[in-house]
Amino acid sequence: MAIIFSILFLLAIVSFFIFRKKPLAETPELLPANYKDLLAENVAYYQKLDQTGQASFETMVQEFLKAVRIEGVGTEITDMDRTLIASSAVIPIFGFKEWRYKNLTNVILYPDTFNGEFQFEGESRNIMGMVGSGYMNGQMLLSREALIRGFSKSSGKENAAIHEFVHLLDKADGSTDGVPEQLMTHDYALPWLKMMHKEMHHIETGKSDINPYALTNEAEFLAVAAEYFFEKPDRLQDKHPDLYQRLSEMFAQKLVISS
Repeated sequence: MAIIFSILFLLAIVSFFIFRKKPLAETPELLPANYKDLLAENVAYYQKLDQTGQASFETMVQEFLKAVRIEGVGTEITDMDRTLIASSAVIPIFGFKEWRYKNLTNVILYPDTFNGEFQFEGESRNIMGMVGSGYMNGQMLLSREALIRGFSKSSGKENAAIHEFVHLLDKADGSTDGVPEQLMTHDYALPWLKMMHKEMHHIETGKSDINPYALTNEAEFLAVAAEYFFEKPDRLQDKHPDLYQRLSEMFAQKLVISS
């Protein structure tokens, strides 16, 4: 019976992704009336910007919410959810004001972590987010619990939502391989690969504080390193100055201001 239920649940999710009735253009995401307050209270990246930077950030949040639908599975979407998801999207592209996520139409929010069959109850739920492919192309799935934790003061150097949006940037050139060709010239690709593999070796031998999940493959290394870059840039620059410099160039953002 449990197997039958799992199959029916999976089919329902697949149908949800494929057969939605409402076109994207007819259902723009509502901009929370208090989104500026939510940004000021919950998004450390926004708090560190000057007045001009905050105005640009707000505009980019608005543009994202006009272009991408945010839907809940087993949960209602709140103003906080909308604001944090949009912030997660804006942070990696803040150095590219005209960038649009052309490979994203929907963000699907689950109340908690989920498994490979998209179930958010029971055991073996360890997925905090994923970028869809195949029949789920254009979709991003996120765990609300991971989303909120990524913007909490105790998040450390991890932010699952930023992680997934970096995957989208990586995927923009057609391949999720850790080399975002839209963000770097061809000449930088080989040095970047060499740097990744060198740092992955340091992680493997216990000589790095970067999350070991980065060892999964080059794409995960990029996303994990980007989390560190955006969440704890000072620490990254101190412990991994070359990596910080490369990511600063890649994302066109100088997050550590020299005194």
